Amino acid sequence: MELLRLSDREGRAVVAVRAEPGAAPRRVPVGSLAELLAARVDDVRARLEAALTYGDPLPADLPLLAPVDGATEVWACGVTYLRSRDARTEESQVADVYERVYVADRPELFFKALAAKVVGDGGAVGIRADSEVDVPEPELALVLTAHGEIMGLTVCNDMSSRTIEGANPLYLPQAKVYAGACALGPVIRPAWELEPIGRAVGLEIQRGGETVFSGSTNTSQLHRDPADLVEHLFRSDHFPAGAVLSTGTGVVPELPFTLQDGDVVSITVDGVGTLTNPVRQGKEAFAPAG
Repeated sequence: MELLRLSDREGRAVVAVRAEPGAAPRRVPVGSLAELLAARVDDVRARLEAALTYGDPLPADLPLLAPVDGATEVWACGVTYLRSRDARTEESQVADVYERVYVADRPELFFKALAAKVVGDGGAVGIRADSEVDVPEPELALVLTAHGEIMGLTVCNDMSSRTIEGANPLYLPQAKVYAGACALGPVIRPAWELEPIGRAVGLEIQRGGETVFSGSTNTSQLHRDPADLVEHLFRSDHFPAGAVLSTGTGVVPELPFTLQDGDVVSITVDGVGTLTNPVRQGKEAFAPAG
């Protein structure tokens, strides 16, 4: 089963479900994914299973939208893989900070994006004009209900400026939160069908039609329990429209590799799907319409 957002013939967002990739989607009778995530997992499951049978059929060629909307927030985790710890240590002028984070009881959590600023499959992701080294971070993301339950899994591209974060860890928000910094998609796979641990995660970067970087990891290498990451996120905050929590990366290109304008980034999470995004440099590429 796949949960997805689509754009209908009039350009309106609709929530849909399909039995498998390529199957005809059916409308889920809710106004938004955020509305669905306000419920408990058992209720979400019942609604989706009912929609598979009774939902209005939708055209199979409707374009996909990012699987997040409304007031749902996207958060992310840092230094959850050994490779991430090593990469942060390599780039940082305050290297021991990342070793401390890696072994600490409390995980690193940070705000990533409002739903309205997230791009989906095929949308452009951004690199900052004031950064010299920028990379995608391929990650498994957890889709959470308002009650702190793991409802589903999706793919996240947590774009990052290694130049800015490496200069000072306190610059993390600038390294992580900017125009085009977050992509999610292409769909959500329900957690009752797919476990988060044991998922292969692959990254491929193409430039001029040729692969300039590829790498892979597996979520079995996560240093943190996904349930523990969720508990810390919800420990002292409320998310009435649910949340998306990206679980960190285990694939980081070696320095001095950096993305360039025009590159194409593809991230695949086994069983979830492939998220593909072209790269654009500078905020002008993401100026609001009008």
